[in-house]
Amino acid sequence: MAEATTQFTQITSSGLNSIASLTDSLSDELDSLEETTPISFPIRPPSLVAVQELAYWREPKKSGLVFGGSLLVLFALATCSAISVVSYVLLAVLCVTITFRVYKSVIQAVQKSDEGHPFKKLMDRDITISPQKFRRHMDYALTHINRGLVEARRLILVEDVVDSLKLAGVMWLLTYIGAVFNGITILILADMLFFSTPLLYEKNKAIIDRYITLARSRLETKLTKLHDKLPGAVKRSKAE
Repeated sequence: MAEATTQFTQITSSGLNSIASLTDSLSDELDSLEETTPISFPIRPPSLVAVQELAYWREPKKSGLVFGGSLLVLFALATCSAISVVSYVLLAVLCVTITFRVYKSVIQAVQKSDEGHPFKKLMDRDITISPQKFRRHMDYALTHINRGLVEARRLILVEDVVDSLKLAGVMWLLTYIGAVFNGITILILADMLFFSTPLLYEKNKAIIDRYITLARSRLETKLTKLHDKLPGAVKRSKAE
C-alpha cells in the first residue's frame, strides 16, 4: 500500500511538472508571437473607448472633471501664454502634493505611526509604456496618416471634380470662421461640442437621424445635378 502511494505521488508530481513546463513554453511562444505578428487594421484601441465613454458621460464625475479641467486650461490659454499656464498648473499641483506630504508626516510623527509615504501606491504604479503598446499605437496612427495622405492627394490633384469642389467649399467657409474666431476660441467651442453633442445625439437619435437623412438626400440631389452639368471631358476623366 505504501509503495502504491509512493508511485502515485511520483506520477502526480511528474505530471504537474510536465504541465508547468508546457505552460511556460506556451507562454514563451505567445510572447514571441505577440512581438513578431503584425497587427491587422482597422482596430479600436482602448484609448478610443475611454474617450467615447468620456464623451457620452458614462461616468459623470470623470467626464465633468475632464470637461471642467479642459475648459479651465483653454480659458487660461486665452488670457495667458502657454508657458505661464503650464507653470501655474505645476505650481498648483506641487502646492497640493507638498502640503499633503508635510501634513501626513506631521500626523505620523504625532501619532508615532509608520504608514510610509502617502503617495506610495501612486509611486509603485507602473506608468512606463511597453514597446508592444507603443508599436501598436504607432501602427494605428501610421495607418490613418497614410490614409489621410492618399485622400489629400486625391482631392488636391482633382481625381474627382465634385469631391475637390466640396473641399474648396469647406476651405472657403473656414476662411470666414478664421476671420471671426481665433484658434483658442475654436478649441473652446470644439471642447464644448465634444462633451455636449454626443449626449444630445444619443437622447434624440431618431429625430436627428431623420433630419440628417433628409439633408443628405437633398445634398446628393444637388451634387448629381452639378455633376450632370459638368463637361464631357471631366466626366470621362472621372470614369477612368
